[in-house]
Amino acid sequence: MTVKVRPYTRSKREGWEVDICVTMPGGREVRERRRAPVSTKQQAQRWGEARERELLLEALTKPETEATTKEVPTLSEFAPRFIEGYAEANRQKPSGIDAKKRILRLYLEPALGSRRLDAIKSEDVQRLKARLGRLSAKTVNNILCVLGKMLRVAVEWEVIPAMPCRVALLKAPKPDKGFLEFDELDRLVEGARKVGWGAHLMVLLGAEAGLRRGEMISLRWGDVDLVRAQVHIRRADWNGIESTPKGGRGRIVDLTQRLAAALKAHRHLRGDRVLCEDDGSPITGRTVARWMRQATRRAGLAVLEGPHILRHTFCSHLAMRGAPVMAIKELAGHRDVSTTMGYMHLSPSAKRSAIALLDGPPAGAVRGEILEQAGVLVGKVSSSA
Repeated sequence: MTVKVRPYTRSKREGWEVDICVTMPGGREVRERRRAPVSTKQQAQRWGEARERELLLEALTKPETEATTKEVPTLSEFAPRFIEGYAEANRQKPSGIDAKKRILRLYLEPALGSRRLDAIKSEDVQRLKARLGRLSAKTVNNILCVLGKMLRVAVEWEVIPAMPCRVALLKAPKPDKGFLEFDELDRLVEGARKVGWGAHLMVLLGAEAGLRRGEMISLRWGDVDLVRAQVHIRRADWNGIESTPKGGRGRIVDLTQRLAAALKAHRHLRGDRVLCEDDGSPITGRTVARWMRQATRRAGLAVLEGPHILRHTFCSHLAMRGAPVMAIKELAGHRDVSTTMGYMHLSPSAKRSAIALLDGPPAGAVRGEILEQAGVLVGKVSSSA
């Protein structure tokens, strides 16, 4: 039995979080984490120890019939209920629901599917991490997040009395957001123009309006206002299913002169979609990827990471030209400003220019000149007084 006290970090309210782990008769562990209703760490420790005794007393005095009659499902048995009753009921994005199903099918069920939810221990979680050692830390954390959420939902629905284990995420390094330099973007735009009108618009919509792949596919001509030079991003496509853009809301982005000219030049009557096949049918993600590969080859650039680098370029170029953080956040449709902060960097060429300033003469007046000018100003003020 352990009681740990640490600063409460789940909100801006100050306080102490008490982490209680009690081993029940029969070896079952019950873990409870709560914000202590006291102000000091010493008081929180005493409160946690009292709560620990209450949990143990409840387990000892609980009738055996209550524990034996309640059937706890295995992870595989609870998985469909979790998807239907939590993910689908909360109307999560189709891509998010599909990701949870895939994680359950490929990783969690093969490793823990036969285990009862209340029998999944912290050691089992550690073994799962070792089993997933070939995957990136970010992918492993996505898997662990689904496991942790499933167990918390089971506690909320009173399927299990408490969290049976601790699901600690790996320390994942922040990914390096690649982007195109200004001259590289110009080359890519010219290469896309040679591929075709669709590739040309695709590159500009991503790099100069910040559209994601699904938002490009779903964009209608009714969303484009060429008079006001604006585009309204209302929806996003995922495998033929349309929903709201990532972040849960739409946004309006002003068009650059180059993008506005391209939209006017490529206005077509093949259908209501801005990007489509020659027969007017909607394009797919594979079409966008193919256009990107072809434009990259025509531009003579190295192999790029995919169309999402266009959106990285959009955010990076705004930051490099001095756009405010909150303006970039709104234009990109980021839910959290911490995502935007990942773009507040300089290009390698800008860094080289900054270092070159150290080799040049100091800018502005030297200290003696500043003092002399200050004396003149003081004299003028005194005489006028």
